[in-house]
Amino acid sequence: MSRPPRSSRPVSRRPAHGGEGQVRIIGGRWRNTRLQVPQAEGLRPTSDRVRETLFNWLMPRLPGARVLDLFAGSGALGLEAVSRGAASAQLVERDPALVAALRGVVERLGAGDQVQVAAGDALRWLETAAPMRADIVFMDPPFAAGLWAQVYERLPRHLAEDAWLYVEAPAGAAPLPPADWRLHREGGTREVGYALYRRAAATLRGDLNATPSA
Repeated sequence: MSRPPRSSRPVSRRPAHGGEGQVRIIGGRWRNTRLQVPQAEGLRPTSDRVRETLFNWLMPRLPGARVLDLFAGSGALGLEAVSRGAASAQLVERDPALVAALRGVVERLGAGDQVQVAAGDALRWLETAAPMRADIVFMDPPFAAGLWAQVYERLPRHLAEDAWLYVEAPAGAAPLPPADWRLHREGGTREVGYALYRRAAATLRGDLNATPSA
């Protein structure tokens, strides 16, 4: 697939729709909790419909999972994961207003023992933070910045052996991950393509251990 042009500006993810708004957690113990979305360049919260699809795919893997939400934005993905049973989530966000909003909602939910918010550039965080062995990674960078390949390069030290990776990208221009990832499911809207991958070694081991069909 073709890759979007790169930019040197690793700003907060997702194109803004203009003005402050809200998204909601759609499932689990925090269901219907509203998350404030400050106006910010590069912010485009994942839609309810796409998140519902994603978490249906992930449901068997969520209980007890360690989650890494890069370019966290509104926090809808990482917080949704914990709401639905993940053990913990590390949210990484650069924009100060979004960081403040994330920390506010974590405090409001009383989730400080499960959800950590790191303020800073996601690429730098991947390079300098202690390895966390994440079971599930959400990767939805600002489309204009074209950061997918740079994240792929820096991600392995933070992954569990059988990790899952969710990627969003412009429709028709989704950059493929390295060969050590295998596609599990994919979908799309008019503007956005999304896909869920699993590390290839875990996929192959599962295939080898599967019971042969009759």
